[in-house]
Amino acid sequence: MKAKVRKIIPQLITLTTVILIFGFFTYNAQTNMDNRGIEFGYGFLSQESSFDVQFSLIEYDGSHSYARAYLVGLLNTLLVAFIGIIISTILGVVVGIARLSPNYLIERSAAFYVEFFRNIPLLLQIFFWYFAALRALPLPQDSDAMFGVFFLTIKGLFVPRFVWENLDIFLYSIIAATISIILIKNYATKLQENKGKQLPVLSISIILLTVLPLLTFFVGGVSLGFEVPVLKQISTTSFIYEGGLGIPPELIALTLALALYTATFIAECVRAGIQGISKGQKEAAASIGLTPNQVLKLVIMPQALRIIIPPTTNQYLNLTKNSSLAAAIAYPDLVLVFAGTALMQTGRAIEIVSITMFTYLSISLSISLLMNWYNKKIAIKEK
Repeated sequence: MKAKVRKIIPQLITLTTVILIFGFFTYNAQTNMDNRGIEFGYGFLSQESSFDVQFSLIEYDGSHSYARAYLVGLLNTLLVAFIGIIISTILGVVVGIARLSPNYLIERSAAFYVEFFRNIPLLLQIFFWYFAALRALPLPQDSDAMFGVFFLTIKGLFVPRFVWENLDIFLYSIIAATISIILIKNYATKLQENKGKQLPVLSISIILLTVLPLLTFFVGGVSLGFEVPVLKQISTTSFIYEGGLGIPPELIALTLALALYTATFIAECVRAGIQGISKGQKEAAASIGLTPNQVLKLVIMPQALRIIIPPTTNQYLNLTKNSSLAAAIAYPDLVLVFAGTALMQTGRAIEIVSITMFTYLSISLSISLLMNWYNKKIAIKEK
């Protein structure tokens, strides 16, 4: 009984301390707001925002509400985080493995990349890509088409846009192929564990992801077209592209900087994970006739992932939070649109900052939960 009391008392003291600190700041803020005649509430979210955003994934203009502006900033932040995580993961894995290559040139090139990009401040890298690299591109009227349909100019990258008919059938085929691949992968794993046989899961997956969607064009009535951007003159000195899909330079610069910077840390996580596997296991795998690729896939990576995933999760969180530096180059992310413009117009500092903080906390916790679930799923279960 006394042992239980000793365990509970420190927890009660900690909880009471946290509540008192939170209550103190809440009471202090409420008192100061009452003295200044400032109202507290979130009713302003339904008011008209009266400002425009240069880039939005959803329909938006100044006549929409502050809640809509918040959604615009949130989606732009998630877009940068998603693209950055994908690119940095692929690049980080490639560079991490390259750092262990027996080829001197490949190993030194990978090491130079890591040491160069991780030792330059991220904000400075963002400035480089935006003000130095992308600002040196030609104007729309002076740019030459790449492959006849791509235009890289000072105003961004303009690419063809897909125009679909019966898109839902195509999406259903992708979902069906994905479910089939998951089932086949689970079956292949059990088959390997029980009988030691391997199925060409990668080849089967590629075939399913290719054949099923292609069948919808012949059987499901799906059709695909391309809307190519076309240069149009709107004044004597002003030109714009109509049609197609335009990617603003702010998004390109921010994504490049975040991905290249974060990939260096992921590469080190991958290198550490692979080196954490004893040399004896690699030699034992090679002695039974496994090829180097099979050794990496079947022996090294399943064990190395236990070391790689936890620190890589931290890098995903850092990338997502570092995307708030977008305000430095006027990319309309959550911080610039909501915690910047909306805050200055409404003066609702406590409400807006609290919403923004809670949003980043929710995104970070969601990433952590997903990565922890994956880490637990791939963990080697001892019997």
